[in-house]
Amino acid sequence: MALKVGVVGLRGIGNQHADCHSKDPLSNLVAVCDLVKDRADKTAAKHGVKAYYSLKDMLDGEPDLDVVDVTTGGFENGSWHYEPAMQAMAAGKNVLVEKPMSNDIKEAREMVRFAAEKKVYFGVNLNHYFTPTADKARKYMAEGKVGELVYCLHKVGFNGGEETYSPNASSRFKGFPYAHLKAFLAHPFAVMRYFCGDVTHIQAFVDRPSFRRHAGDAMLSIVGVNMRFENGAVGYLLSQRGDAAYGLGGWWSVEVAGTHGTFCIENCIEKFTYWPAPSPANPASMGQVKPSEEYNSGIGDFGQTFPNRIHAYLEDVTNKVPRETLRASGRDALATIEYTFAVIESYEQGGIMVRPQALPLLKGDPVSLLD
Repeated sequence: MALKVGVVGLRGIGNQHADCHSKDPLSNLVAVCDLVKDRADKTAAKHGVKAYYSLKDMLDGEPDLDVVDVTTGGFENGSWHYEPAMQAMAAGKNVLVEKPMSNDIKEAREMVRFAAEKKVYFGVNLNHYFTPTADKARKYMAEGKVGELVYCLHKVGFNGGEETYSPNASSRFKGFPYAHLKAFLAHPFAVMRYFCGDVTHIQAFVDRPSFRRHAGDAMLSIVGVNMRFENGAVGYLLSQRGDAAYGLGGWWSVEVAGTHGTFCIENCIEKFTYWPAPSPANPASMGQVKPSEEYNSGIGDFGQTFPNRIHAYLEDVTNKVPRETLRASGRDALATIEYTFAVIESYEQGGIMVRPQALPLLKGDPVSLLD
């Protein structure tokens, strides 16, 4: 039976989530909610569901909801996630929340702690690795075609430049120097951790170009992050918010290299390429590495990552997987926030090396934990 779902927050992303739920066989969209009545009414009419104007009323009016999908925004795209997520979890509801989980590290930690206490499925929309290209990369890794990890390089952001720049007038971003870091770094950090594991050391260099300074724009839009993974591999993340045009790999590319081979994903969902490491058994490969596979997904629409990720969450809840194995869980999202705040600390201390706070240990549920 499809899960009964209510969506809270109906700006652009919220309506995108509502559209995904309305088309997913595992979801029965029954309610939508927004403090702005016109927004709630419009989305409700589109999908033929009940409109609510407060989360309390939605929880009272729909007592058998299985999932509350929180797509509110706020300052730095995350200041309005904590209250509705906590309210829904307090009511015993499973929660999917947009990223960043919160723009406040203390709130993020409390959300993860509370979800564990309430024993609900708490997921976050870390949608960038719910793609056929990421699936192929993980398959290659599982088959030993990458080997022991050596490095991970991730480049992600927005194409732009000085001539197309205009100050961001949105109250959600204006005057917040760390808005780009908090709103956006969750995605690349999630991808790098997905492929390479936990990060133990971070060093960051953060700035903004002169044309932003002259415009009085406080946003720190350029960030370069050196990192070390727990397994010994090293990494580098580059993100910028429309300050330059990206070159090879497009607006989104990740390269992961190991002792047996290297893969690169371009434009997130579009292209996967694999290069095997040179081998004495194949003398022609020595000194010149050529790709052995190039895979194009045929998908040019990044928006397809939303239904992919939402379906995975619905699938995990439907199948009642152990909560510790929930894909793109609150704990996974907390890791990205810990790393982001380590970036901020490193920057504020002149580029020092910072060790992110360790994640809460997984204790396991004696009822659901598999042997």
